[in-house]
Amino acid sequence: MSQIRILLVDDHAVVRAGLRMLLAADPELEIAGEAENGAAGVRLARELAPDVVLMDISMPDMNGIEATRRIR
Repeated sequence: MSQIRILLVDDHAVVRAGLRMLLAADPELEIAGEAENGAAGVRLARELAPDVVLMDISMPDMNGIEATRRIR
């Protein structure tokens, strides 16, 4: 069975670390990458082609709503 690849996008490092720790406990999940703002999230989503993007809504440079629109 292949793992579900997840991209974490949040401007708070402690939130990303907590999510990474929780998700890493499940062997069916893989953290494909992390980004600290929406613009970096869009770039990484295109580069890494994750199965799921876990996106914060309120971030500097580009909010999560706009980043999600661009990824879609």
